[in-house]
Amino acid sequence: MRGLLVLIGLIAIAAVVLMSMGMLKITQSTTGSMPSIAFDMKGGKLPSIQAETGSVGIGSTNTTVQMPTVEMKNTTVTLPTIEVKQAPGAGPTPAAK
Repeated sequence: MRGLLVLIGLIAIAAVVLMSMGMLKITQSTTGSMPSIAFDMKGGKLPSIQAETGSVGIGSTNTTVQMPTVEMKNTTVTLPTIEVKQAPGAGPTPAAK
């Protein structure tokens, strides 16, 4: 139930965003009416709705741009080292078991 409400909320937010960006235009072309309730019930009429959507074009172009080049060479450097020694008489660590 909660997931359905979240889905309906996301759809409503998406519709508002699309309408605010001009990508979705919703117009009501006819009015709706409630059904008349009597012993002989007649059906109601749903409004007809027209929706116009915008379009987005996606493509690619070939362009020449300057790219940096990287040169690799071997160089000797001094790196720091770390040496860890256990205290004399200390048993194995729990992680070593």
